[in-house]
Amino acid sequence: MKIDENMDKSIIVAETAGFCFGVRRAIEMAEKEAEREGKVYSLGPLIHNDIAVADLAKKGVEVIGSPDEAGVGSTVIIRSHGEPEAVYEEAQKRGIRLVDATCPFVEKIHKLVSETDRQVLIVGDANHPEVKGIAGWCDENRPALVAGCGEDAVRELKKTACSDDELLVVAQTTIRGDVLHEVSRALEKEGVSFKLQNTICSATSRRQEECARLARDCDAMVIIGDRRSSNTGKLFEIARKYCERSCFVENKDDLPLHELRKCNRIGTVAGASTPDYTIKEVVTSMCENKELTMADLLSEVDIDKSLKLPRNGEIVDGKVHQVNEGEVIVNLGVKKDGILPKSEASLEEGQSLADVYKVDDEIKAKVIKTDDGDGGILLSTKKLEYIANWEEIVKAYEEKSVLEVKVTRTVKGGVIAEYKEFSGFIPLSQLSDHFVVDAEEFVGQTMEVKVFRIDPAKTKAVFSHKMFLAEERQKLVKEIWDKLNVDDVVEGTVMRFTDYGAFVDIGGIDGLLHISEISWGKLKHPQEVLSIGDKINVKVLSMNAEKEKISLGLKQNTPEPWSIIDEKYEVGQIIEGKVVQIKEYGAFVELEPGLDGLVHISEVAHKRVENIGNELEIGQTVQVKILEIDKDRKRISLSIRETIDPPSPEEIKAQKAVAAEETPAEEDVPAEEPEA
Repeated sequence: MKIDENMDKSIIVAETAGFCFGVRRAIEMAEKEAEREGKVYSLGPLIHNDIAVADLAKKGVEVIGSPDEAGVGSTVIIRSHGEPEAVYEEAQKRGIRLVDATCPFVEKIHKLVSETDRQVLIVGDANHPEVKGIAGWCDENRPALVAGCGEDAVRELKKTACSDDELLVVAQTTIRGDVLHEVSRALEKEGVSFKLQNTICSATSRRQEECARLARDCDAMVIIGDRRSSNTGKLFEIARKYCERSCFVENKDDLPLHELRKCNRIGTVAGASTPDYTIKEVVTSMCENKELTMADLLSEVDIDKSLKLPRNGEIVDGKVHQVNEGEVIVNLGVKKDGILPKSEASLEEGQSLADVYKVDDEIKAKVIKTDDGDGGILLSTKKLEYIANWEEIVKAYEEKSVLEVKVTRTVKGGVIAEYKEFSGFIPLSQLSDHFVVDAEEFVGQTMEVKVFRIDPAKTKAVFSHKMFLAEERQKLVKEIWDKLNVDDVVEGTVMRFTDYGAFVDIGGIDGLLHISEISWGKLKHPQEVLSIGDKINVKVLSMNAEKEKISLGLKQNTPEPWSIIDEKYEVGQIIEGKVVQIKEYGAFVELEPGLDGLVHISEVAHKRVENIGNELEIGQTVQVKILEIDKDRKRISLSIRETIDPPSPEEIKAQKAVAAEETPAEEDVPAEEPEA
C-alpha cells in the first residue's frame, strides 16, 4: 500500500496481521459471557497483550491464576492456549462453570496425547501455557518430555532412560517449522523410533512465511505485538534474519520513526495476539503525510475491511486456512474467520473434509450465521448448492425434463427424495405406476422423476416417478408399434387370464390371445394349457393403432392338424387318444388338439352296449384304431373294439349267463291292470 506518493513510500501490511482464529474466538466468547454475567474470570491472561487484557478488564473479564481464586458458581474462561485436564476436575469440584475457549487446533493435540500409549515429546517452550496445558493431558505415570531444540530432545530422552521407546512427537502450535525439523533430524540420528504429528497451526506457518517474504522485499520491518507473545517473538526472529532494519514494537510510541523515515518500503507484521486498533495506530504513526486522515488510511489499509462483516444470506469468497476433522476454517478477509462445519459442507458419501478442501483453496459459501457462538461466521456450501439445485429444479419443471433423485425416508403420505442438496416430496400416488401399499420398499432407491409441482414462494417441489414411467411407457409403446407388423412372431409373457383368453406382454405392451387362438383344439379356459409367467412365442394377427389393441395367436405357430393328416395318420393305425365328449351314439376321442375322431357305440366293445356312459368317461385315455379318414368332410371313424381281443367261447357263455340272471322271469313280471 502506497501512503505518500510524494515521498514514493509504501507501507505493506501483511494479510495475516492481527488476531488468529483461536484468539479472536476466545476474546469474543469472553466478551459475550461478561456481557451476560456482569463479571467473569480468565484463567491466566486471555491474550499475551497488555493493551487487550486491559480492555477486557474494563468489560468485566478479570484475570486469575487458579480456579480456587473464583467463587462457587463463578464463570471462568479457559483461554485459547488450553489448560491441563486437572483444571477441569478442580473446577467441577469447586462448582465453577467453565467456558472452554481452547483453540480447536490445541484441542486436537490434547486428544492426540491423551489417547496414545506412547511416550510423548512436545516440541516447544516448556514455560509456555500451551505446552503446560498439553503436558497436563498426558499419562501421569509417563510425564511428557519437552524440548526446544534437537539437543534438548536427545538430552531429555537420555535423562529419562526412554530412548528406546517409541515416541509420539507433537509441536506447540506457534513453534517455527525449522525447530520441529531440527528435532526430527536429531531423533533420527540417535536411531530413535518415533511418530511425528506436525501440529503447528497452518495459520502460524502462513504468518511466518509471509513475514519472511516481506522481510526479503522491504527496506525495514515493523513487528507489532506484546513482548511476552511467543508467536510475535518468533516473527521478530524471522524478520531480523532477512532484514537488518527490523524492530519489535508494542505500540506506536515504540516506533523508531527517525530510522523508518530513511526507508521507502516498510513491511508490517503483527502477532496473533495484536488487536486491530493497535496495528492501525502504528501504521498511522508511520505515515508522513499529515493531511492523510484516518478515513483515508482505513480505505487504503487492507485490515480495514475487517471492520465490515458479511450479512446473513450473503455469498462470500474466502481462502481455506485450516482443515480439521469436523470443520474448515476460512479466511474471509474480515475480523472474524469463517467456519464451515462438516454438516454444512457439500460432501459425497464417504468423503471427509480433507478429501475435498485443501489449505489455500479458494471457496465460495453462503453465510448462515454471523456469529456461531464461538466467535466465528458460520458458513455453508450446502446452502449455496441448494440455491443452484433449486434453479435446476425450476428449469426441469419448465422444460419438463427428467431429474434423478434418491429416496431417503418415508413421511406421512409419501417419501422424501433428495436431488443433490435439495429435498422434495413424492406422494404415494406418484411413486409408481401401480398401487403402493408400503413406501418403505423404495427407501434407498435412486429413481428418475418429473417435477410434478413447485412452490417458488416456499422453495418446495413435488416429484413424480409415475409421470416418468408413463412417459417412458409411451415411448416404448410407440417404439414397439413402429417396429411391429402383422404376421410377426414375437416372444411374450403370460400376464393375466380372463374367461375369453389371456393377456400377453410383448415387450412393454399387452396383446390379447383369445381362447380360440390358443390351441387347435377346444378349451374351456386358457389355464388348461397356460400359466402366469409362461414365456411363449405368439403371432401378431391384427393391430389397431387408434385403439392400441393387438390380437395375438399361439396355435398359428403349429400346422393345422388336418393339413398334415396324411403325414401322421393312416387307416388301420392304432393310436392312443383321450375321450373328450360322449353322445348317445358314440364317443369323440381327441387324437391331438384340433383332431377328433368318432367311436360309434357299436365300435366300443365286442358286446352290445346299451349305454356308452357305462363303458367310457370324459378324460379317459383309450387305444383306438383308425377305420376311415374322410378329408373332405374332416371326419375320422375310430374303433376301440378293433384294438381288443374278442371274448373266448367260455367268456361269451358266462356273459350270457349273467345276462339271463339279470333278465326277470315271466312270473315276476306284474300283469297289466284291467282297464277301468
